[in-house]
Amino acid sequence: MKLSLIGATVVLFLSAIALNELLFTRLEFAPGINWIYLPAGVRLLCTLLFAEAGAVGVLAASWAICFGYFFPGDPLRSFAGGILAALAPWLVYRLILASNRGDASLAGLSPVRLLVYALAFSVASPALHHAWFALQGQGGDLLHSFLVMAAGDLAGTLIVLYTAKAALALARR
Repeated sequence: MKLSLIGATVVLFLSAIALNELLFTRLEFAPGINWIYLPAGVRLLCTLLFAEAGAVGVLAASWAICFGYFFPGDPLRSFAGGILAALAPWLVYRLILASNRGDASLAGLSPVRLLVYALAFSVASPALHHAWFALQGQGGDLLHSFLVMAAGDLAGTLIVLYTAKAALALARR
C-alpha cells in the first residue's frame, strides 16, 4: 500500500474539514453532521481514486479529527466513528467494482452512475453511523439526524465528485 496515497488522502480529507468549517459552519446540525458536508465527498473520491490506500487514509484522518476535534472526550465514539467513516466509502467502492466488472475509476463512471453511487454512499454512511448510535443507546431524534446527515453527505459528495469529474475532463483536453 502506498504511503503517499494514504498521506494525500489525509491531507485532502483534513483540508475538506477545514474548508467545510470555513464555509458551512452555520449549516452544522451536530458535530460531524452538516447540511453540506464536503468531507463525505472526499472520503468517497479518495477511495475511488486510491482504493484501499484511500480507505486507510480516510481512517487515519477520521481518527485524527474525531479524537482531536469532534469527540475528544469520547474515545469509543471517536474510534468507532473513524472506522465507520472509512467503511462506508470502501463498501460502495466494492459495490462499484462488482457492478462494473472491476472498473471503479472516476473517469470510467458516467454522470448517472456517479449519481447512483453518491446516493448509495450518502445512505450507507449515515446508516452505519446511526446504527452505531442506536446500539450505543444514544437517544434523540435519530431519524432526523440520519436525514440531515444523508442530505449533507449527498450534497458534499455531489459537489466533490462532479468537480473532480469536470477537472479530469478538462485535464484530458
